[in-house]
Amino acid sequence: MGGWEWAWVPIPPPPLFNPPPPFVPPSAGGPRLRPVLLHRAVLGSVERLLAVLAESCGGRWPLWLSPMQVMVIPQAPDVEGYAREVQAVLRGGGLQADLDADPGTTLARKIRRAQLSQYNFQLVVGARERASGTVSIRTRENRSVGQRALGPVLRRLQELRDARVRDAERCF
Repeated sequence: MGGWEWAWVPIPPPPLFNPPPPFVPPSAGGPRLRPVLLHRAVLGSVERLLAVLAESCGGRWPLWLSPMQVMVIPQAPDVEGYAREVQAVLRGGGLQADLDADPGTTLARKIRRAQLSQYNFQLVVGARERASGTVSIRTRENRSVGQRALGPVLRRLQELRDARVRDAERCF
């Protein structure tokens, strides 16, 4: 078809009971014509579903549906290697994890940027977290959950995602 999309518009058969009267155009004295109603859905069912979900969530997608689940934030450039390890572990566990390794940005600005981008969780790592193999957890509501080991954090995030919990940030 070469770049064109064709729409399929089915014309339903006339109703079995009570068909509409024949239509005669006012300017023509020719044959009688039957009116036909064409209905076209602008959005398909998948697009309508996504539109309803986006409107009901208000941009704050639940963890199981969010395209931006976790942001890993290193406190300083010297812990970026550990931050990349944390990101790799999260991605290996099936989570959408990003890394904010911008060396010219302050920690507070990185956290704020992740909150405004609606990441469900921010995992902040520094020298203390690297030494103990832990992460410091924050939610997008700016609630600090505390410092926990990476393995249990990964398992809990997977549990919340798989259970399709709507407010995973409060249940963590």
